[in-house]
Amino acid sequence: MTSADLPGDKPFLLLATRAQDLPADEEYALFLRFTGLPPERLRRVRLEREPMPEIDLDEVAGIVVGGSPFNASDPWEKKSAVQRRVEAEMAALVDAVVARDAPFLGACYGVGTLGTHLGAPIDGTYAEPISVVEVSLSDAGRADPLLAGMPDTFPAFVGHKEAIAALPDTATLLASSATCPVQMFRVGQNVYATQFHPELDLDGIVTRIHAYASYGYFAPDELDLTLAAVRSAPVTATGRILRAFVERYAR
Repeated sequence: MTSADLPGDKPFLLLATRAQDLPADEEYALFLRFTGLPPERLRRVRLEREPMPEIDLDEVAGIVVGGSPFNASDPWEKKSAVQRRVEAEMAALVDAVVARDAPFLGACYGVGTLGTHLGAPIDGTYAEPISVVEVSLSDAGRADPLLAGMPDTFPAFVGHKEAIAALPDTATLLASSATCPVQMFRVGQNVYATQFHPELDLDGIVTRIHAYASYGYFAPDELDLTLAAVRSAPVTATGRILRAFVERYAR
């Protein structure tokens, strides 16, 4: 199915928080590529630059949240004014999304935002260095429409300082890895979050490695090791999840 074949005319919304233009613009380009949406149907809001606009959930086909340098588990006093604003805006939005069971897919940062809404413990217990990991579907994951046709186990790009330590019973676990038990989950029928990055290809993660080299994801002398880690296995299947999300909710 091409973008011209997608039903409906409602746009999807990408909520982004990357301050640097290069990784921010590349993130948007990757979401366009893997969703198959034209720019006019994937509207981007850069929350690090501007307050979240009023969002009428009846007027958007779905909401996608990109990754972020923000960490939900950071001490309040260490969070910038921008991070505090973004977290407050995201909390209000997620409350409304979950109450409506509106289509939502949060990639990486979505785990922090949706996990916070659930009251899940979010900390560094299951942090993963920037790398490729094997993600395995649960029984519920194999039955989920967004994961239809995905292999039972597939390589995915990760890199995060925090994760959900224990998923509450109010959510459904869809995928795990050996080093992080909550890699993807669902709330209700239409609200999703992934810890891995379904929007990334190799060039995209290399851009981020360089852009965030001083953000504490790896030691200063580990740049080459980190670049080698993301080249350790080809990542080819995860983008299907984004396309499945769009095909399910474009109406």
